[in-house]
Amino acid sequence: MRNRLHFLITPHGKEEIPMLKNLDTEFTTPVFVTFMGQAGFLFRFSNGTVVGVDLYLSDCCYRYVGFKRLMPYLVDPRELSLDLLICTHAHYDHFDPDSVPVLLSEPKTQMLAAYDVKEEAARLGLEEKKIRYIKERDIVGTCGITVEALPCDHGEDTPHAVGLLIKGDGRRIVIAGDTSFHEEYFTSEKLKGADLFIFPINGAYGNLNEEEGARAVGLLEPKLAVPCHYWNFAEHGGNPALFVDALAELGGTSTYELMRPGETITI
Repeated sequence: MRNRLHFLITPHGKEEIPMLKNLDTEFTTPVFVTFMGQAGFLFRFSNGTVVGVDLYLSDCCYRYVGFKRLMPYLVDPRELSLDLLICTHAHYDHFDPDSVPVLLSEPKTQMLAAYDVKEEAARLGLEEKKIRYIKERDIVGTCGITVEALPCDHGEDTPHAVGLLIKGDGRRIVIAGDTSFHEEYFTSEKLKGADLFIFPINGAYGNLNEEEGARAVGLLEPKLAVPCHYWNFAEHGGNPALFVDALAELGGTSTYELMRPGETITI
């Protein structure tokens, strides 16, 4: 049985997130997972480690490429206190050039990033000693967790993009990253039956569509499947209802969750 957190509503109506600074909450369950919209997630482990993956906290894509953010902002990056930031590739909805410098300004925060982030990091003047670049099959132990870079296929223009296998508190979290469908990506024994599987369903720019996302879930057989990468940009597409229908047609034993931005669950 998965536990849920009820939202904590402030006097201003803002939904607080358990990873915010100075939020005095007692954590008694292993891993908290908060959906931050698009492909962004926060994870809090029982040792206090807070990990952010592919956080898109601004509207910089509108300025750079004309993709307007349609979902509301959840949090100012200055309010987040991360131990580790992970960026699976350099597209700005995964490596947010407006937010990353702010997040890394906190002394304790380190970053793992795909190699295509290196050029962006140099452009922004980020502190290189805080960044470790990863490629497929690299395994990094840090902050009491391990992170393995998994293969993914985000097209010829993004050859350095990676997926992730994050292990902590006895949990296995698989993040497909921005990828097209390749059956071998979802049949590895080390991934099968993962506690959480996160994957895109927008079907654009080389990503899984709704049916392919359902097929990936059927192959991986995770305990919990969470689709993402939809509704934040008009140009990106993605319909979670189509994913639900496709998953029902396939059958299987995996549970899914359609998370709204700002929602937190535990695994």
